[in-house]
Amino acid sequence: MNQKARGCCVVALLTLLSCAAAGARDLDQDQALQLRQQGLILPLDQLMRAALERHPGAVLLEAELEDDDGTLIYEVELVTVDGVVREVELSAATGAVLKDEVED
Repeated sequence: MNQKARGCCVVALLTLLSCAAAGARDLDQDQALQLRQQGLILPLDQLMRAALERHPGAVLLEAELEDDDGTLIYEVELVTVDGVVREVELSAATGAVLKDEVED
């Protein structure tokens, strides 16, 4: 393998590794609005109802829309009435709860 081909292989490998390491990518509010207008995601307030039904009286700390390998997920952090911080992941398309655990 010549030097140029070897260099291209190294660049391709580094690109693949960086994409794999990146994992989920946060989307900004403009991207979220566009996805909502296209009907690809549900309104956040509708999804929050599902999260709050699981933890009555909890308060929203943070919500982020992420693209995780093509799956749109809302990652929501709540503080419960007991003062416990929970991370709830919801499918932005369906509202299904994907994860619900105590935040580290």
